[in-house]
Amino acid sequence: MIHFDCHAHVYDQIVAHGAVRYLPTRPAPLADWRALQESHGLSGGVIVQVSFLGTDNSQMLAALQNLPTGRFAGVAVIDIDTPDAEIARLCAAGVRAIRWNLVAGATIPDLTSSAVQSLMRTLARHDMHLELQLESKRLAPLLPQLADLPLPVVIDHLGLPETSAAQEPWLNALDALPEREDFYVKISAPYRGSTQGLDHIDRLLGLLAADRFVWGSDWPHTRHESHATYAGLLDDLKHRIDDRAAVRRLYQLRLDHA
Repeated sequence: MIHFDCHAHVYDQIVAHGAVRYLPTRPAPLADWRALQESHGLSGGVIVQVSFLGTDNSQMLAALQNLPTGRFAGVAVIDIDTPDAEIARLCAAGVRAIRWNLVAGATIPDLTSSAVQSLMRTLARHDMHLELQLESKRLAPLLPQLADLPLPVVIDHLGLPETSAAQEPWLNALDALPEREDFYVKISAPYRGSTQGLDHIDRLLGLLAADRFVWGSDWPHTRHESHATYAGLLDDLKHRIDDRAAVRRLYQLRLDHA
């Protein structure tokens, strides 16, 4: 059963930081997200830094300050050369991961570079992980290098499906890996891929252990508000996975009664 919403964006101020692909027209208040969670019986969740705010994580951190510790966590966006002290500060504030949003032709960091390797070691020391959004065809060749990183890797939005599950490039690459125990998948935002990807869930459940999945609403569903609903995204999946072990491992969150 799904107990946590592990992918939502919360922001009150809409200010672009640098060049952005999209800027929403209305805020996404914390109170609105919490009301949706409570109405659907969820115990907590994860606030993911929204792309248009770049590396200014202040709104996400402010939201975390107003939430119960142990039930909510954050995912930040940082520069590769971010000092260790800043990463420690983020961790102390409840951040449990960093996110690379590499869609639309964004430059993929060199995973073998000393800077990236140093960052990954620092994250691992803080028991943090990497979350990655990347199109399936571009993700597939990266999987062997991602598998060598010293920390868990969460693939966002089902890997942005492009075709049938049997032909999906990143799923075939995952299937070819001899070791894939540090990969997790976020079942979220099926509307962001070229295909809805529901058949991909069945194949993923055969490739990864059952405790390697979390669910995310992708609220407020930017650019898809007209057809995406919280209930519609959750109800069909609520009993397909049990997210407790993955949420505990990735975000150090627990149910109230656990």
